[in-house]
Amino acid sequence: MSIAILPMSAEFNWSPTTVGLIQSSFFWGYLLTQVAGGIWADTIGGKAVLGFAVIWWSIATALTPVAAKLGLPYLLVVRAFMGIGEGVAMPAMNNILSKWVPVSERSRSLALVYSGMYLGSVTGLAFSPFLIHKFGWPSVFYSFGSLGTVWFAIWLSKAHSSPLEDPQLRPEEKKFIAGSSTTMEPVKQIPWKLILSKGPVWALIASHFCHNWGTFILLTWMPTYYHQVLKFNLTESGLLCVLPWLTMAVSANVGGWIADTLVSKGVSVTTVRKIMQSIGFLGPAFFLTQLSHVDSPAMAVLCMSCSQGTDAFSQSGLYSNHQDIGPRYAGVLLGLSNTAGVLAGVFGTAATGYILQHGSWDDVFKVSVGLYLVGTVIWNLFSTGEKILD
Repeated sequence: MSIAILPMSAEFNWSPTTVGLIQSSFFWGYLLTQVAGGIWADTIGGKAVLGFAVIWWSIATALTPVAAKLGLPYLLVVRAFMGIGEGVAMPAMNNILSKWVPVSERSRSLALVYSGMYLGSVTGLAFSPFLIHKFGWPSVFYSFGSLGTVWFAIWLSKAHSSPLEDPQLRPEEKKFIAGSSTTMEPVKQIPWKLILSKGPVWALIASHFCHNWGTFILLTWMPTYYHQVLKFNLTESGLLCVLPWLTMAVSANVGGWIADTLVSKGVSVTTVRKIMQSIGFLGPAFFLTQLSHVDSPAMAVLCMSCSQGTDAFSQSGLYSNHQDIGPRYAGVLLGLSNTAGVLAGVFGTAATGYILQHGSWDDVFKVSVGLYLVGTVIWNLFSTGEKILD
């Protein structure tokens, strides 16, 4: 959508505020299913939840061009429906990883899985301009929507919610994973009062909000920035948007290996999480402040890439922390914190359209930098890498 919105807004004569509304409508649905997705995954298993999610959002993606031509309200509803499907994905993934991955491999496994999202962005941003140029903007939604059905067929036959359900896994493998990861049994009741009474849980929620404000703005508005400020055409905008996400895919895995190596050498999990997340906050803050001082498109793209690259160290910081503090409730905890993260997406994406109509891109980046700094303080004061929920 971040690429297709350019020809769509020209065709339908949308203002920046309307574009911001459309970009944020995805997050309305995404917000609704974060906690629900975590509860479903922790109680019935991640396989079924993630399978349902992909089919749901694939259908919504394919229906997007039809909705856009029917009118703005229909498009907003379909984008919200797509968000409903995607909202359960990360809690389901977190649940599956908490069952399958030993503590000593937690950071790099999470980084590897999440880097698939970055590589998906790379693929989408690289191919979207070509598809739009050759077949028109609706082809983007039809193409990517249909890919979900292919994935779903493979997922049904190959995936399992936990090692106990995998008939091809050797007994010694099951024993090793069971002895070094979280409890395999599904959760029967969520201890909400206990969860919400813990300071580190609230630190996670607040930090996720501060982190996602900047991340989602770059995700949804970056092609527009390249097009309006740097004067790139549609194809150039798409190709150059690939670089920050490619950087994220690489640096997330580098950060994961660094974090797990530090843990294996005896550095406390708390210290590792604080170091990695501080890089994930302060790195993007620094590089975004440099954007107003650069005088060439190449340097602007470099700043964006470095900002996103350091942002990806968060995979070994706050995104790994749910499994640290409450491995049995990893899905629910991610649902809670990502709800705050999605609120940042809703407000930040819509606010960016408003700010651009009444101010400048510098104003947009200043808000993001301020929240990154607030997140750094909260995270270092209140987070922990110790298990606080049994």
